[in-house]
Amino acid sequence: MFKKKEREDTVLEKQNKGKSKKRYSLLTVVIVGVLALLVGSGSIFYIMDQKLTAAQQTNSSMSKIEAVYSTLYNNYYQHVSRKKLENGALNGMVNALGDPFSEYMSKSETQSLNDTISSSFTGIGAEVRKNGDEIQIVSPIDGTPAEKAGLKANDVIQKIDGKSMSGVSLSKAVSYIRGKKGTKVTLTIKRGSETFTKTLVRDTIPVKTVTGKLDSEHKTVGYIRVSTFSEKTAAEFKSEIKSLRKKGAKSFVIDMRDNPGGLMDQALAMSSMFLKDGKTIMQVQTRDQSPEVFKAGKKYDGGFKVKEKTVVLINGGSASAAEIFSGALNQSANIKLIGTKSYGKGTVQNTVPFSDKTELKVTIAKWLTPDGSWIHHKGLQPTIKRDFPSYAYQTAINTKKTYQKGEVSDQIKKIQVLLKALGYGPDKANGYFDTDTQDAIKKFQADNKLEETGTADKSTIEKLEGKIAEKLTNSDNAYQTAVDEVK
Repeated sequence: MFKKKEREDTVLEKQNKGKSKKRYSLLTVVIVGVLALLVGSGSIFYIMDQKLTAAQQTNSSMSKIEAVYSTLYNNYYQHVSRKKLENGALNGMVNALGDPFSEYMSKSETQSLNDTISSSFTGIGAEVRKNGDEIQIVSPIDGTPAEKAGLKANDVIQKIDGKSMSGVSLSKAVSYIRGKKGTKVTLTIKRGSETFTKTLVRDTIPVKTVTGKLDSEHKTVGYIRVSTFSEKTAAEFKSEIKSLRKKGAKSFVIDMRDNPGGLMDQALAMSSMFLKDGKTIMQVQTRDQSPEVFKAGKKYDGGFKVKEKTVVLINGGSASAAEIFSGALNQSANIKLIGTKSYGKGTVQNTVPFSDKTELKVTIAKWLTPDGSWIHHKGLQPTIKRDFPSYAYQTAINTKKTYQKGEVSDQIKKIQVLLKALGYGPDKANGYFDTDTQDAIKKFQADNKLEETGTADKSTIEKLEGKIAEKLTNSDNAYQTAVDEVK
């Protein structure tokens, strides 16, 4: 009835398009035939009776839905549009699943998903998901406004341009976030017990999903960053491997941190490059079926293999396709994972398009790691646990107020933590703005050519946070450990 497009918000299966439907149909015929031979013609009537019962139940349900629709449209005390009732019914059925990754998408929301797949859209560059009534960030995409603004995995978007996102659908929230390049969008973010606002300027999200370079100190170590899995990621990845080899790379650090996932066929192709032919990449299990096993081979990697020593970096923002890749390399090629526990998304979604350019996105299977584990809500555990210093995860400081001696607050404690991280003191970060804190701020202001007021105003706080960001680039413990492993 509909041509099914196999996609997913973070893991999008485009593998064996058209073949799967034929294979399962044939399997159904074979099973029915075997049953008839084994237990006689009586089983045929039993199966037909089952189908008849199912059809009757469906007709009964649809009649009830039609009755409710007709009653509301004709008898509600105010006029209500057919489209509103239709969308309400469709969304209601999907929401009844309680699955944040299944949804009925409007025309604009469908286009938004298609843009994401092709990586040709404008927005802030953050992968988001529905978590209960909340809109939650899975991870910011590298080099985007979201990443530059310091948004992090598990941040909750409470408001967009002052509009509450509580109970708002995921696709509707995304439509609020996206917009024309150069326009601004203000997000109210909740991180832990803290709430703050960030105003971001929408930009074109990078089409290039793979970047690489040689380590600055160890020129035989190639570093490759994969920001997401879109239509050309595997080709970009292969090209980057070849380029770094020519430059002298003898080993690789693959960075999957804050990678929200993407197309499953790209994850299969990239994983296969590191695995011996015949080794399991992943398994996909649909309802009431045995898992389908996907194995490395020329059909995925075209014969291109990476045999150099490799490690993979992961963190809480590594989701879905990034977890497929990381899990495959870890379990089927004994490649170490370094960092922190990954996000934990183990389901696959397909989309069914309608003639009015809307789509139904629905979870149709769960995917398993090579050893058969389902990491949904669990994530992958790193082989070696490494992380940034704790101050890297501190929430943003409110710059609407100037802080001064004698005050006490959590915001002052944050200032003290950052001052201490930069070597200015004070000895204790207790939230009390004492003389030591004042002296530390004066010295910081002097070193950075700011007015030496001894108070923490907006310009001082912004400079302080900027210096911390610079410091963090040299405090990547996971990356340094990875280099030590492969150099």
